[in-house]
Amino acid sequence: MIRKAVAFAAKAHEGAVRKGSGIPYIYHPMEVALVVSMMTKDEAIIAAAYLHDVLEDTPVTAEEIRAAFGCRVLELVSQETEDKSRSWRERKGHTIEHVKTASREVKILTLADKVCNLRATARDYLATGDQVWERFNEKRKSMQQWYYRGLLESLSDLREEAPYQEMRRLYELVFAEPASEVCFREVAADRENN
Repeated sequence: MIRKAVAFAAKAHEGAVRKGSGIPYIYHPMEVALVVSMMTKDEAIIAAAYLHDVLEDTPVTAEEIRAAFGCRVLELVSQETEDKSRSWRERKGHTIEHVKTASREVKILTLADKVCNLRATARDYLATGDQVWERFNEKRKSMQQWYYRGLLESLSDLREEAPYQEMRRLYELVFAEPASEVCFREVAADRENN
């Protein structure tokens, strides 16, 4: 199943590159799958890691994923897929809220995806400073900080996992703010006020 997912994702993302770089996009799902495989040996979750952006960013349909990989993999991929018809704030807010009550397997997939995204951001941040935010749809650092802070809170039941601890350290590096429980209380207060 995993080899099939690698080939499927490579074909679906063929020609695409990561934001702000010439790096082939398929490297991102490969990295996400590697991180997932550090937390579980479940082949369906690892396959879903390779496929996690296929519905969101390619013409591949849910039915094609179901036919190739079955309902469980499709469900995992669907849980990680954002609705691009919504605004950035709506999509990210939905992700933060959804992950709070998601299954452990969905949380593993989400954590792997987000830590890989934050790794790339941190690498570029160290090289370019605040110019890094220009490559995002939401260019305000404060909004990116809100998003990652919310994710850390929503994924906190995975705090013993090495990728979660890495995400906390990357958050502190990029946003120069301790990823503490105080931050999480601030996020909750921000949500109540909005």
